[in-house]
Amino acid sequence: MSAEEEKENSEERDMARTPVDTKPSPNGRLLKEMAVYELLEKLEIPYLRVDHGAAATVDDCHDVDEALGIHICKNLFLCNRQKTDFYLLMMPGLKKFKTKELSAQLGVARLSFAEAEYMEEFLDITPGSVSVMGLMNDQEHRVRLLIDRELLQDAYVGCHPCVNTSSLKLRMKDILVKFLPYVGHEYTAVELVGE
Repeated sequence: MSAEEEKENSEERDMARTPVDTKPSPNGRLLKEMAVYELLEKLEIPYLRVDHGAAATVDDCHDVDEALGIHICKNLFLCNRQKTDFYLLMMPGLKKFKTKELSAQLGVARLSFAEAEYMEEFLDITPGSVSVMGLMNDQEHRVRLLIDRELLQDAYVGCHPCVNTSSLKLRMKDILVKFLPYVGHEYTAVELVGE
C-alpha cells in the first residue's frame, strides 16, 4: 500500500465515527481483522463497529466509548515468572490493576506483563490491540482467559477486532455462549477490587 493510500484509509477511519453493523471492505484492512468479522458472521454474533485512529490504551478510547455507548474493557496479557503460563485478563477499563491481587487468586507467585513476542505468537495481536478476539488464533490453548466478575455483569462489552483502529460492541452473552466454545476456550471469573 502506498503512503497516499495509507493516508486515505487513515482519513476514512477517522471520519467513520458512526457505528455500523456490517463488516468493512477488505481494502486497507489486515487479514486478521477481516477474519474476526468472518467468524462473527459465521457464529451469527451481531456487533456494532466503529473505525477510529489508533487507540492503544483505555484512555485513548473515550470517543469510542461514546460512539458505541459502552466502556471499552481493559485487556491485559500476563504471564508467570517462568513464562510458561499466559493469561488474558478482561476487566473494567477504569478499574486499577493490582498484580498481587490477581496472583493470589490464581495461586501464582508473581504475574507480570508478557512480552509482545508471546502476544504475537499465541494471539496474532500486537501491543495496544489485545482483545478476547485474539483467542481465535490460540489454537494450542496456551492462553487462559480471566474475566473480572464486574465485567460479567455487563450486557455488552467493547473490544478490538485484533487491531486497534476499530472497535466492536458485542453482547457478553454471545462471547460466553457462542465465541468461547467455538474457539475452544473457557474462562475463569476473578474478583478484582483494584484499590
